Amino acid sequence: MSPGRWAGRGNAAALLLVAALVWLAVYPLLFVGSEALRADIADFAAQRSEWSALWASLWISAASVALAAAVGVPLAFVFERYDFPGRRLLGSLVALPAVMPPLVGVIAFLFLYGESGFVARTVRAVLGGEASPWRLQGPAAILLVHGYSMYVYFYLFTRAGLAKLDASMLEAAASLGAGGWASVRRVTLPLLKPALVGAALLTFMTALASFSAPYVFGGGFRVMTTQIVATKLNGDLPMAMLETSALTVVALAGFALIRRTEGSRLVVSVGKGTPPALRVIADPVARRLAALAGWLLAVVLLLPHATLILVSLVPAGTWTTEAIPPRLSLTNYGALFSEAERLRPLLNSLWMAVVATLAALALAVAAGHLVVRRRVALRPAIEALLMLPWAVPGTVLAIALATLFSARSPWTLRWVLVGTLAILPVAYLIRSLPLTGRALLAGYRQLDPALEEAAQTLGAGRWKRMRRVTLPLLKPALAAGGALAFVTALGDFVTSILLYTYETRPISIEILSSLRLGDVGVAAACGGGRVLVSAVALGVGARAGR
Repeated sequence: MSPGRWAGRGNAAALLLVAALVWLAVYPLLFVGSEALRADIADFAAQRSEWSALWASLWISAASVALAAAVGVPLAFVFERYDFPGRRLLGSLVALPAVMPPLVGVIAFLFLYGESGFVARTVRAVLGGEASPWRLQGPAAILLVHGYSMYVYFYLFTRAGLAKLDASMLEAAASLGAGGWASVRRVTLPLLKPALVGAALLTFMTALASFSAPYVFGGGFRVMTTQIVATKLNGDLPMAMLETSALTVVALAGFALIRRTEGSRLVVSVGKGTPPALRVIADPVARRLAALAGWLLAVVLLLPHATLILVSLVPAGTWTTEAIPPRLSLTNYGALFSEAERLRPLLNSLWMAVVATLAALALAVAAGHLVVRRRVALRPAIEALLMLPWAVPGTVLAIALATLFSARSPWTLRWVLVGTLAILPVAYLIRSLPLTGRALLAGYRQLDPALEEAAQTLGAGRWKRMRRVTLPLLKPALAAGGALAFVTALGDFVTSILLYTYETRPISIEILSSLRLGDVGVAAACGGGRVLVSAVALGVGARAGR
């Protein structure tokens, strides 16, 4: 085949892929924007509640960044700069909150720190009071959950940045008379700026899109994500469209800033030498105290996980005013797996997550081949479209899909998917694209093209090369991206609550329903089952990647 014809086919395939990604990720947002123009913008601008919700989203996100940085950055310095017993294991445990699904994490916090949680019951038992010593509600509760779940971004990014630092730079600063704090302020922090900026933007975008914590703990305090859902449930769809558009503009502005930062000189790797050696704590007493402090921190971080497991073992009606449950059994798990109506949501989540993950992997493989191997002219557009869903909050995506796919109009590429089995897998697919796309693009860039060229010279056709050479070499990227996409889809709550039907309800909706009915043990068992399946998926993905 001539090079010109080969390039033409590649550009045609790239055009088809871009069209598919635009239909999935861009068209719903454009449709919502066009529908929002029909609403009364003056009415939106005149309502104080709308501006209050938007302002609340912004300041909660900014405060989440500050809180996450205050926790994550010092932890990264401790675990990357000092050597003490258990450092490696503790360093892994500190990152464990990242694997807790948003809704499950919120429920675990409710069981642990809520008005009737373990900590409140213990305080009442010690002080002898009858009323709860606090209410886990409002902005403080939301920030507590955000700080717990999002400091991991600063922790991981800062540790990676510290590992790349060149020790010679710090030695040069010391030789010029800079002390410890001066070296940190004048050398280390400026070199960590790319990592800190990346973590801050990621935290801000995640907090802006947060729904579970504001939904459960917000009370009368509303951010834009919960405001959109409340407006839609009240039947005011035009106002919901305007709110969705407003949040989309803010989210896309953050996305553009991230893309600009990624493409600038701020995010290039600055470390080309050997990282600084770990500082050994010489004093035996200090080493033991450091290890003890590390293990206490690990226990605190693991308390939500342990609480979820413990509550799942409490039979219904047996835990009333005691600080510790008087009875433990597997009754809730038995109800979960023996009753068809309780088991169906888990099975729904499993098959929908599998379908969405396979579709996302197929699109990511095609994108990686066109962007890295064929280097088509549309490769910047493909990369941007793969990442775009990450910037769109789940509530925005759900409203957009519910609006676009609520009527049949083939000429405008609209079909009725709302209320069918297809709508949730489509939503999960869109939200999974950034995870699989990033993983596969990175995987393709690490492959040596000479291997495929050698297979071609031995007579292997295009599909045989893909099956026998490329895909086996991409196995680590496929495993990593697939595992993350599956786990994300399995625990999705924010899009599910707006798009599910009774027959298609996923495990996250069953958890919320059980809580509303007072079946806290079953809700915890559902959350524990979801965490177990996710852990197995991540373990299988890690093993397959190796």
